[in-house]
Amino acid sequence: MASRIIYTAVAVAGIAAASGAAWWYQNKPASPASSGSVAATGRPDAGPPTGRAPGAGGGPVAVEAARVSVARLADDAQAVGSLRSRRSVMVRPEVSGRVTQINFRDGERVRRGQLLVQFDDQLPQAQVQQAQAELSIAQANDKRNRELVAQGFISQRSVDESAANLQVAQAKLALARATAERLRIMAPFDGVAGIRNVNVGDYLKDGTDIVNVEDLDAVYVDFRLPERFQNKIQRGQRAVLEMDALPGRRFVAVVHAIDPLIDANGRSVAVRGCVDNRELALRPGMFARVNTVFSEREQALVVPEEALVPQGARQFVYRVVQGEEGAPPTARRVEVRLGVRQPGRVEVLDGLAVGDQVVTAGQQRLQRDGAAVRVVNVAAAGAGAAPAPAGAAAPAARTGPPAAAPAAVRPGNPCQIDVAGGARGTPAAAPAVPAAAPVTRAAPRNPA
Repeated sequence: MASRIIYTAVAVAGIAAASGAAWWYQNKPASPASSGSVAATGRPDAGPPTGRAPGAGGGPVAVEAARVSVARLADDAQAVGSLRSRRSVMVRPEVSGRVTQINFRDGERVRRGQLLVQFDDQLPQAQVQQAQAELSIAQANDKRNRELVAQGFISQRSVDESAANLQVAQAKLALARATAERLRIMAPFDGVAGIRNVNVGDYLKDGTDIVNVEDLDAVYVDFRLPERFQNKIQRGQRAVLEMDALPGRRFVAVVHAIDPLIDANGRSVAVRGCVDNRELALRPGMFARVNTVFSEREQALVVPEEALVPQGARQFVYRVVQGEEGAPPTARRVEVRLGVRQPGRVEVLDGLAVGDQVVTAGQQRLQRDGAAVRVVNVAAAGAGAAPAPAGAAAPAARTGPPAAAPAAVRPGNPCQIDVAGGARGTPAAAPAVPAAAPVTRAAPRNPA
């Protein structure tokens, strides 16, 4: 009986000691190294409390930013077109005849009024001589009758008949000369002759193709634009042309004509531009990529496209505002008004200034407006290639045969127009764009 009481007392004492040790272990004071984490979470080596975002009382948020920069932007549209001569004609005879002379060479320049092909004109020339003889007789008779009627030897009727015969003789001579002239095929304008289809001795019927003559001092580019650009396109605007056949070169065309009729099938408007081609670099029939420039802005503010935070129909950006001395910068949400969009960047019309920093990455981590941020990377929007370091060696000159001298350019721009519709003589186009000049292409705006 006594031993049972002793066992019970020992068991109760052991249970009490174990309970006290467990309570002490759970409520012992925290060490200095882990006091912060233990006080916050109740357990050592714990991270931030679950559900707390960075920057919401937990320190600045790391973001990337870019500076608002100034760039040259163009509001433009792209299309494809084909080149054609300013003047082109297939020379054909009006009458039948046999070729006796060919007075041009294939591919050489010809002048207006130059004799190209001569037909056999023996019979017409004989008719011209006969008509000239008849005209001489008619003139002599008319002169004699006028002298006789003045003296009263003949009646006025004889004078009238001689005058009519004189007119008939003059008409016969004019007819004979016109018939003979049709056997001489002349160049209708200055241009370049093509490849002839006839030889000396060929008998040609009227309407037979002889040779084509092309005026290449200026070429037209015909292209179409969607109907939404009909209020933007105007005469005198310029378009930049790129040719697949001439890589690396650009040409400037001046808009000469706009078709007032919109094609009902494609809902597009036809446009014709003129390109100065006095160097004869372009040929009719070439394929062209046309970039029509409606307007240009030299001092446009641009930001990276990833800086935009859309909210419905409105656009916002987070602008980095420098804090007071010792305070971290903050991100303020600013509403902006956008202009021309380009791949990778967008124009800002209102809301920002040059040099402002905008957040480009990390916007989703900003839980509130005015949150503290830590900028880890700053870039300039639309920045070009970095300049070469001072003292860098210039690239070695390429060796090879010297470039051929450019062909002589005839004076006078053939594409000059007067936008007001008056006399010609004022150049409407800017000088040709050099091959290395960048051409800014703007994506069309969403009309919504």
